[in-house]
Amino acid sequence: MILPGSTLGLLGGGQLGRMFTARARTMGYHVWVLDPDPASPAGHLADRHLRASYTDVAALDALADACAVVTTEFENVPAETMTRLAERVVVWPPPGAVAIAQDRIREKRFLQSHGFPTTRFAPVERDADAPEAWQAVGGPALLKTSRLGYDGKGQRAVASSDEVQRAFADFGSVPCVLERKLELETELSVVLARSETGWTAAYPAGENRHVDGILETTVVPAGVSEPIAEEAVRIALAIAEALEYVGVLGVELFVARGGRLYVNEIAPRPHNSGHYTQDACVTCQFEQQVRAICGLPLGSTTLLSPVAMINLLGELWAGGTPRWDRALGDPDVQLHLYGKAEARPGRKMGHLNVLAPTAEQARQRAYQARRALAGA
Repeated sequence: MILPGSTLGLLGGGQLGRMFTARARTMGYHVWVLDPDPASPAGHLADRHLRASYTDVAALDALADACAVVTTEFENVPAETMTRLAERVVVWPPPGAVAIAQDRIREKRFLQSHGFPTTRFAPVERDADAPEAWQAVGGPALLKTSRLGYDGKGQRAVASSDEVQRAFADFGSVPCVLERKLELETELSVVLARSETGWTAAYPAGENRHVDGILETTVVPAGVSEPIAEEAVRIALAIAEALEYVGVLGVELFVARGGRLYVNEIAPRPHNSGHYTQDACVTCQFEQQVRAICGLPLGSTTLLSPVAMINLLGELWAGGTPRWDRALGDPDVQLHLYGKAEARPGRKMGHLNVLAPTAEQARQRAYQARRALAGA
C-alpha cells in the first residue's frame, strides 16, 4: 500500500486533476502535477506544478524520482510518456488500457472482441473506405474522429456515402469511425473503481442529458428499470475486468428503444457524470481514485440521497459574474468551481450538485439553481 505522506504524480492539470489533488491532499498525500499550462487548475493546488510538455524527458524523470505512483486525469497523454514512466515508477491506469481508450477504432474493436454490445461501426481511414463503411453501417450514422474528440467535437451526422467522404475531408482526412445512430430512450453512465488485486466498487448508474454534445445533467437514481440499471453496472464491471484496469473508469452507455443497452465509450479516469459522488455518496470518485492507485481498500459507493449534477458553462459569465448568492439560497445546492481564469462558451467552469427527496425534484431544483445564477 502507498500510504498518506507519499507523493502522487498526475499527468494533466484540468478540473478533474484539481478535484483529485484537493481530495488527495485532504487525505494527507503530496501531489505533483505535470501540465504545460501555467494556469493549470490542478497546478494551483498541487505541492509542485511541473510546467512542461508531456514528452519533456527531464520533467518525466523528476516525476518518476519523486512519486510513488503516477496517474492521469485525461486519456490523451502520449503513449511514449506512459511507457517511459512505467519503466521507472508504478503507473495506473495501465498504459495499455489508456491506449485503447485514446482511439475510438481500437476501443470499438476491443469491445466487440470481448462480446460487449456496440452499435454497428466501421473504420474510415482513407477516402476510399467511405462507400464500404456506409454499406456496412447504413444510416442514419455519425462519423467521429478516432482521436481527440470530446464534448461533441470531431463528430458529424451523415446520411449518405458522399456525406461521409465530405465529413472525412473536413476532419482533415484523419482516421475516423462510422457509427450507426441509434433511436435512444436515454443515456447512462457507470463510474467504478478497480484495484490491482481485483477489488471493484461501482457507483449507481447515472442518467445523462447532453446539449450540443456537452453533458448538461446527470441524475441519480437513473430513470430506468432496475434490471437495466443493474445490467449497466454489470457491463461496466466486466469491461474493467477485461482491461485489467486499475483506477477509476467511466463507461458511457446508450439505452435504445426497447431497453437494449449499447456501450458508447470508456473513459480511463474520473468522469464528469461522476461528480455527483462528491456530495451524494459515502466516498467520492476522486477519493476512490486515490484509494485504487494506492492499493487501499475501496470506499463505500452507497448513495446517500437522490441527486442531480448540472454543469456550469462559460455562457453563464456572459452578463458578468454569476449570482452565487441566489443559487446558494437553496441549502441543498453544493457549488464546485474549477479555478479557471477565462470563461468561454462551452467551457466547463464548474458544476452544482443538488440533493432532494426524489431524482426528479433534484433535476428541477438544479435547473432552478442554474437559472438563478444568471439572474433570470
